[in-house]
Amino acid sequence: MAVKGGRVRGVRRDDLWTFSGIPYGRAPVGALRWRPPEAPEPWDGVRDASSFGPIAPQAAGIPGFAGLSDPQDGELQSEDCLSLNIWTPDVPDRPSPVGARAVMVWIHGGGFTGGSGSNFLYRGAKLARQGDLVVVTINYRLGALGFLGHRALADPDGYVGNWGLHDQVAALEWVRDHIALFGGDSSNVTVFGESAGGFSVATLLGTPGATGLFRRAIVQSGGVHVHTVAEGERTAERVTELLGLTSCDRAALESVSAQDLVEATTVVSERPPDPGLVPLPHLPIVDHRFLPEHPMAAIERGAARNVELLIGTNKDELTLFGLGNPVLGSLDEPTLELLAGFAAPDMPTAEMIETYRAARLARDEPVAPLNLWWAMGGDDVFRWRSLQLAAAQRAHGASAYVYLFDWESPALGGVLGSCHALEIPFVFGAVDLPVVQMFTGTGPLVEALSAEMLASWIAFAHSGDPTTERHWPIWEPDARATMVFGPNSGVAQRPRDAELAVWEQYRPLVAGRQT
Repeated sequence: MAVKGGRVRGVRRDDLWTFSGIPYGRAPVGALRWRPPEAPEPWDGVRDASSFGPIAPQAAGIPGFAGLSDPQDGELQSEDCLSLNIWTPDVPDRPSPVGARAVMVWIHGGGFTGGSGSNFLYRGAKLARQGDLVVVTINYRLGALGFLGHRALADPDGYVGNWGLHDQVAALEWVRDHIALFGGDSSNVTVFGESAGGFSVATLLGTPGATGLFRRAIVQSGGVHVHTVAEGERTAERVTELLGLTSCDRAALESVSAQDLVEATTVVSERPPDPGLVPLPHLPIVDHRFLPEHPMAAIERGAARNVELLIGTNKDELTLFGLGNPVLGSLDEPTLELLAGFAAPDMPTAEMIETYRAARLARDEPVAPLNLWWAMGGDDVFRWRSLQLAAAQRAHGASAYVYLFDWESPALGGVLGSCHALEIPFVFGAVDLPVVQMFTGTGPLVEALSAEMLASWIAFAHSGDPTTERHWPIWEPDARATMVFGPNSGVAQRPRDAELAVWEQYRPLVAGRQT
């Protein structure tokens, strides 16, 4: 099969074709570091696409499911990591729009510093097989190599940072130009992702360069989180200081090894963020070129009015990140007040804490300082921003479907609850894997929940409506009909919304705003 760069040969595995490690961009090394990706370098002969390509340079042990690694595949790290993987039921003799399949493109999470499209949790076989669609997963640049933003590193077009986001757009352009060869419909693409992947999808909704590259979007535990140029430069200067450099000099940074950049990013990650910022060292940057404005401002203006949205969060997002943290293990009321004020300096700390305490007491839920912090922090970083995004879409008539995942993990005695990333194996149908079952549990309820979520994601990719056997209504800012996935799945009106009143007062939904 001929693609940009040369010919590739896939593998027929049971009833699916798989193509792995197909380059969509040239190795971004040397002078191509901190530059938008270029077309892949041509190769001679037929490229074997039977195994995954190298993953982006990263540290080991990224927290959460996104950091679980498969010892058999994808462990080689290299800056030459711009590749993608495809699962498809059939490869047509001649590409044709007639009978072409819906396409799903997965953007992995990992805090913008870890993860890969070849992670065993993200294998697209079950989605492709059960949904009769084409599934694509991608690698993109991570950490300092993917998101280091400083004006001293700006390219001739004035781009600052966002190199990994440029990669994602390039991968989507590759899908647009090539997916018909693999039986896919380039006009029916759903982009989906979780955590940093969800942040990416949300950002792409407000990215001019991504306009028209996808028809639908699924944001799992995500929202719009970006840095200003000044915030990006503070991170870049911390990285260069750790590298022993006096400035963000391009020539000097080009000679630094990828491993040294990874290690510097790891150290920076351990430093407290500035007040009010998500605790990630690298995020997309509003550089006023690639991202001309804050993505939410663009979305509020209707930049994504033609994109159908499915978005949601997990009930206990933050519990996963607190394991082994001695500060959180002994969290008391004064420390809770400090953390809450640091996370949301624009809101009255006492009012927020008391709102959450009252809401949880009314539901007969624990109200220890740690429980309150998990709830407040999760709504701040994930849930409220998700609802703001849904409201912005509805303000322009775009459909938006909202879910809340409340299945609880049995791991570690149940301390994780419905933690961050727990929904991923349910979506991909990976709950039959023993290593996953330690987190998801086993049994008919687990299997039924996975089947339901798998079917809803497939239905949305095909038609823009995730309804299957259970009707899933469009979300509206007033009623807030939400599909709850868990032990008692079903539609609920404004589930767990009592505590959100404080967010609505100080960070209101944008429904109805026209700018």
